[in-house]
Amino acid sequence: MRTILVTGGTGTLGRPTTASLRAAGHDVRVLSRSSGPGLTTDDLTKATGLREALNGVDTVLHLSTSQRRADVAQAQNLLEALRPSGVEHLIVVSIVGVDRIPLPYYRYKLEMERLVDRSSIPYSLLRATQFHDLVDKVFTAQRFLPLLLAPSIDLQPIAVDDVATRLTELADAQPAGRVPDIGGPEQRSVPDLARLWKQAAGSHRPVASIRLPGKAFRAFATGAAMTGDTKYGQKTFTNYLTDRFATEVPR
Repeated sequence: MRTILVTGGTGTLGRPTTASLRAAGHDVRVLSRSSGPGLTTDDLTKATGLREALNGVDTVLHLSTSQRRADVAQAQNLLEALRPSGVEHLIVVSIVGVDRIPLPYYRYKLEMERLVDRSSIPYSLLRATQFHDLVDKVFTAQRFLPLLLAPSIDLQPIAVDDVATRLTELADAQPAGRVPDIGGPEQRSVPDLARLWKQAAGSHRPVASIRLPGKAFRAFATGAAMTGDTKYGQKTFTNYLTDRFATEVPR
């Protein structure tokens, strides 16, 4: 059994990961800006109580994300606290394609990866493809538009539960540096995903396949956000939608 601190443990990935780690028999602490039962309160951006939170911890899973440059500051604060702590293994999650897709958020993730790599902390780095939840949010955000806009690219979305399973495997293993990327069991076009989503959501809006200008779109279009033939996990986007909307979705 390991004593594990999970940053971002109340988030989309953090909740299933914490549950998976506990089911595997580990003693898990959750670092959160909120206070409550089972939570260790601290703001990674300020790192006021981080060193105290690391007392007795041998493994840290860094799942916290801000979608801003604060990601870099949080990683710096965490690494600074880890150096004298005696933590044996830092596990970090990033995104497939951060080194190939020129988006600001991806650049911050790549900078975070480099900070971890240059540190003296033994680590494992896992890149995963976009979560099913993110694809769902992109379509849900368009609820007031007359069309359902879908970029004409392919994606390989993955279930957060499957990522949580892989993180638990890494927590049971030795630090390995950057480990193989993982992506979901299917590669499908975004317009195809949009059609599945509209059926599940009961939407009658037509799906509009669009092309966008710029280097980021071209990188997505060339498959930079996917893992190629390497697939992981069992849960497809159709499975996700069936659970999300409590309805059968044609494949």
